[in-house]
Amino acid sequence: MNNSDLARYGLLIVAGLVAGTMNAIAGGGSFVGFPAMVLAGLPPIAANATNTVALFPGTIASTWAYRASLPGVAGISLRLLLPITLAGGVTGAVLLLVTPGAAFDLVIPWLLLLATLTFAAGPRPGAWLRQHARIGRPTLIAIQFLLAVYGGYFGGAVGLMMLAVWTLIDAADLKMLAGTRTLLVSTANGAAIICFLLAGAVRMPEMLAMMLSAILGGYLGARFALYLPAPMLRRFIVALSALVTLGFFVRAWRHVS
Repeated sequence: MNNSDLARYGLLIVAGLVAGTMNAIAGGGSFVGFPAMVLAGLPPIAANATNTVALFPGTIASTWAYRASLPGVAGISLRLLLPITLAGGVTGAVLLLVTPGAAFDLVIPWLLLLATLTFAAGPRPGAWLRQHARIGRPTLIAIQFLLAVYGGYFGGAVGLMMLAVWTLIDAADLKMLAGTRTLLVSTANGAAIICFLLAGAVRMPEMLAMMLSAILGGYLGARFALYLPAPMLRRFIVALSALVTLGFFVRAWRHVS
């Protein structure tokens, strides 16, 4: 292994540690993991697929922690929501795999911008929408499928998007829905991961380097969460994601020109 390889894997290990810590405390780990994969030399589609797999164990661990509290949404049981989310995740993953690399280069800055704005807004869109709109159960099911498609295709801030939609029909405390959100995000990601692995879109050495450090970061993040002010971390993530988004817009503009 030469110095260039050492630098690449060192970058991925550090990024995994940071991403795992962020996900354990406030979310947003993909804003670190995905650009790190691109900086390490992976094409964007492979970077997205590899990053999804690398950070997946953290969401599984969170789902296990919530296992005692997994209600449905607005009376819609998980027996219905799970297969819908699974189908959406598979659809999104297939769409990603058939998207030409050049087209994904143009789309990714806009997806990052959407995820950044969603993360920055936090629960406020849900509160605003709850005052101005209501939706029925069939509409919620259809939107859940579309969100799962987004989750399988890219997935940045998809958990926050789900909560924002759910609050339009379910008045439950957001903390009560946290377990269901984590489970359904894991379902969409898990479905996508199966597709990515079968298609050979995952770069295994880079994935393992980030996955192992992300697991450690998740453990450390859970410990730090008791002492680190969440608003401070949220501001850091928003600033970082805005910088990453700007960088990808510049990258896309250079490709076009």
